[in-house]
Amino acid sequence: MLRGLFDKDNKSEPIRVLVTGAAGQIAYSLLYSIGNGSVFGKDQPIILVLLDITPMMDVLDGVLMELQDCALPLLKDVIATDKEEVAFKDLDVAILVGSMPRREGMERKDLLKANVKIFKSQGAALDKYAKKSVKVIVVGNPANTNCLTASKSAPSIPKENFSCLTRLDHNRAKAQIALKLGVTANDVKNVIIWGNHSSTQYPDVNHAKVKLQGKEVGVYEALKDDSWLKGEFVTTVQQRGAAVIKARKLSSAMSAAKAICDHVRDIWFGTPEGEFVSMGVISDGNSYGVPDDLLYSFPVVIKNKTWKFVEGLPINDFSREKMDLTAKELTEEKETAFEFLSSA
Repeated sequence: MLRGLFDKDNKSEPIRVLVTGAAGQIAYSLLYSIGNGSVFGKDQPIILVLLDITPMMDVLDGVLMELQDCALPLLKDVIATDKEEVAFKDLDVAILVGSMPRREGMERKDLLKANVKIFKSQGAALDKYAKKSVKVIVVGNPANTNCLTASKSAPSIPKENFSCLTRLDHNRAKAQIALKLGVTANDVKNVIIWGNHSSTQYPDVNHAKVKLQGKEVGVYEALKDDSWLKGEFVTTVQQRGAAVIKARKLSSAMSAAKAICDHVRDIWFGTPEGEFVSMGVISDGNSYGVPDDLLYSFPVVIKNKTWKFVEGLPINDFSREKMDLTAKELTEEKETAFEFLSSA
């Protein structure tokens, strides 16, 4: 009888959420936030599926134990596996964190080749086993091209359902502006990351606003320091990942996990009125002169789990050049990946 009552609550059906690379350090920072309701809401039960490669299964068992020990009321089940047919079954959300990391002395081309193999296989598994409404978020680098590879390998899932993470770059840009102005990151909105999640990305604050003494002003107007905004600010955001690695001897994990939570929460609940966010999405039909069929980071607004490009933002010559440069890199990456894709 109780079960029947429980079912009347439309939120009571658990959603199936997959995290890949689940034994890794980003996942270690991410899983608790998903399990405690910070991403999908405090009344949404979750079946959490953890996928990693076979040699990591012992470590993954430890993660599974810890998740059990968190005693999280929303976690209806946690499944740890190294099998794609188990991991991708009936998914509502897939967060693809696992990828082949770049090793010392490795050419970017070799990295692309290794990852095409992984994301072709995972795309095919999504196509075969997941719900057609699944939302797929790619984090593993090179994220944009990995996302495009997965999407191409899952033809029955709408390509709009695939996005890649540039929210970490977006948050880094917000934080740099806030630090410079002595405000909190919450007071800064509508920064944009254009293009690739790489050092060619373009952090753009031409349309960003900051709240100062209770009123909103443009960031350029507030800072009155164009040379910093066009120079050091851009390079700091572009190279922040490398700076963290140099300092920590490990790549960003806590901040990456926070950005994944922000990205997925916005897909699930929508973006606040008057605000837009950055995410890598399919470029088809954009009005910013970015070639179609690239997975490129744009400013988007999200409503009813569906994103739309923010249209009509004026683009100056400085921005145009930076946007074209990152599009060129993505085109080259795509061409290399697709050579491997046909042979993978």
